[in-house]
Amino acid sequence: MTTITSSPPRSGSRWPDRFAPLAAAWLGLWGVLALVSTLTGAGYPFGANDTHGGDVNLLRLVPVDLATPLFAGVLLTAAVAALAMSRPAIRPPGPLRALLAGYGWAVAFGLAVVVPDARVLVVLGYLPILIVGAPFGWPPIDYSEVLNWALFGRFAALAGGLLLAGAVLVWQRRTAEACVGCGRDGTDRGWTTPAAAARWGRWAAGIAAAIPLAYASTRFAWAAGIPLGISREFLTEMQETGLVWAGFGLGAFATVGAILTLGLVQRWGERFPGWMVGLAGRRVPVKLAVVPAALVAIAVTAASLGLLSNPEFYRLTGGFSPTGTPMLLWPVWGVALGAAAYAYHLRRRGSCRRCGRG
Repeated sequence: MTTITSSPPRSGSRWPDRFAPLAAAWLGLWGVLALVSTLTGAGYPFGANDTHGGDVNLLRLVPVDLATPLFAGVLLTAAVAALAMSRPAIRPPGPLRALLAGYGWAVAFGLAVVVPDARVLVVLGYLPILIVGAPFGWPPIDYSEVLNWALFGRFAALAGGLLLAGAVLVWQRRTAEACVGCGRDGTDRGWTTPAAAARWGRWAAGIAAAIPLAYASTRFAWAAGIPLGISREFLTEMQETGLVWAGFGLGAFATVGAILTLGLVQRWGERFPGWMVGLAGRRVPVKLAVVPAALVAIAVTAASLGLLSNPEFYRLTGGFSPTGTPMLLWPVWGVALGAAAYAYHLRRRGSCRRCGRG
């Protein structure tokens, strides 16, 4: 094995060094809790134990008796892997490096994309309504039914997956003798240049904006009393229960998201527009645009996996119909939005505060 040395980080660039220990602590703690659940038979919030939307989670396919110890084992081994990726940086032999990186990425993907499902996206979409309407008792829901242990487990998995992904990425950069902050190694790659990112980023942003707008159009039609893609009876039922307005809220959330997505390739996405008093003309912080877009991209992809694997989805929506088709395109939406966010990052990242490249 070869020890990798790197220059000390400059001021304000220490976050990359924290991903591995944070991931190890988070996954280790949750792994211990999962181990306790294995021994006690209580506390596992997924699969058959989840009575709040577990039918759209891929973990429904794994029996609880098997899933609980498996979950504990994966979390604890991932915590050990994250510790192995901490400093000092040692470059292992090629096969071992590939195995460790492959396992880390696989677990990170499972935690961030497979374990969360449509509930994470739905909660993010309804959050403004829930916050504003709570003092007025609207929507008329039992918040304890929404904010429960199963939902916490989904967000905990998302957080663990993102921390582990950050740890693996930093470790791969460090052992490849690249900058852990920006990934640059002194070799320019054509598709990562600002000019190239601007070209393919426009396509990605256009696709990522069109799909949620198509989804929103059906929800707006239902709110207007038009049974687009559904029966008149079903529309009447949604009007009586108020679900049509919940759909309208999700449509509004999707529309705002589509507009913000276009900002990733527009001038007003780089500098605050003139109507924003106090911020007009100032540069938009890169992370302010990239982080929310990346989180929504992950949430959309996670939602699509569980939703589209459920046969009930096709029975209710008719599959390739005005109702179902926009949702069938959610995996494309997630990938396109992630690509658009990455292109925005490549265009605007500037010089790295850690290595000075760029």
